[in-house]
Amino acid sequence: MDRAAKRELVTTLHDVFKDTGLVVVAHNTGLVAAQAADLRKRVKEAGGAVKVAKNNLVKLALKDTKAEGVTDLMKGPTILAYSKDPIAAARVAVKYAKENDKLVILGGAMGNSILDANAVKALAELPSLDELRAKLIGLLNAPATKIARTIAEPGAQLARVIQAKASAG
Repeated sequence: MDRAAKRELVTTLHDVFKDTGLVVVAHNTGLVAAQAADLRKRVKEAGGAVKVAKNNLVKLALKDTKAEGVTDLMKGPTILAYSKDPIAAARVAVKYAKENDKLVILGGAMGNSILDANAVKALAELPSLDELRAKLIGLLNAPATKIARTIAEPGAQLARVIQAKASAG
């Protein structure tokens, strides 16, 4: 890779680290190309991306970003999974690490917070943003439904009484 390509990669990664919601750093010890492609596919389906780059280039790209604290994790063969959704990359990476022992989660960064491996695993167990939105809408919608049912009930009772009187004769 020539200097211009390295400079472009560092700039691209720097922009990614500035805009991303979560970066997961993992050791990539012996993943074959098909396994790495499978991981990339899964993370892409979840709305994220996977990047493998030289540690020195990643360290340069991390400077002056919120995720700068993960610089210490950049030792040995590493792989980065990132997404704007703060849970998507963690969920896919942790699930893949459970299925394949050649991928070991080291930690990550979410905003200004630096996460260890256990924090990334805990983050992966949280519900996704869409699930949280659905729960919130359900909670907001429930009182309105109960109010509508309560208001309609006296009229329904009156209709049942009239129907019973009509049926009785």
